[in-house]
Amino acid sequence: MRHALITAGTKGLGLKVTEALLKNGYSVTVTYYSDEKRAAELANQWDKNVLQLIKADVGNKADCEMLVKNALLFKGRIDLFIHNAGPYIFEKKKLVDYEDHEWNKMINGNLHSAYYLLKQIVPAMRVQHFGRIVFYGFQGANNAPGWIYRSAYAAAKVGLVSLMKTISIEEAEYGITANMVCPGNIMGEMKEASIEEARHQTDNNTPIGRSGTGEDIARTVLFLSEDEADMVTGTVIEVTGGVDVIHRYR
Repeated sequence: MRHALITAGTKGLGLKVTEALLKNGYSVTVTYYSDEKRAAELANQWDKNVLQLIKADVGNKADCEMLVKNALLFKGRIDLFIHNAGPYIFEKKKLVDYEDHEWNKMINGNLHSAYYLLKQIVPAMRVQHFGRIVFYGFQGANNAPGWIYRSAYAAAKVGLVSLMKTISIEEAEYGITANMVCPGNIMGEMKEASIEEARHQTDNNTPIGRSGTGEDIARTVLFLSEDEADMVTGTVIEVTGGVDVIHRYR
């Protein structure tokens, strides 16, 4: 049985990925930050032999080390690492209007956290001679675009693109792949919706005519996680339905 570690996997896009993994035979270690209720709801739906929940702040180095240690104790291996967690500031702000703590939260949660976790996870994957690493980004991140009012988030995610590509090269000899999935404009209840549900709701803001869903993201992650997906590495995959995410928020 393959074992996956997913950060922030108890609600939103993360929940759909967690559920997809469990339904496809993975055991999963899942983190949550503060929502005890949603964590308990998920725990009650699955056997403790296949699901482990851990409260952790991925922007904290000590929490990251604790998380990986417990994931390895749970199943003895980590085959798949999905870094779903990543803080975001919804208020539109220019760079000069950021407070230091806001900037640091974006960088720590989205970029430093990847470093903390990879330092612990990659050595375990090397021993296995197998690993799948999946990060999340935003549309256009592969080309390092400017994103007005989102400077901290954009800087962290674009940095993560380069980190992902570097890891994909450095660790290829160990059977480890690294990729990034970039969701489109998936908002509110659609984060936990199915594709079928989305097809019953017209979305005129998305070229394909429906909103993206958590299931769209989960299906993409599942593909990248397959043993046979080893030729796909160092890649940024956009799951947007053709919508222009960046300019939509100007």
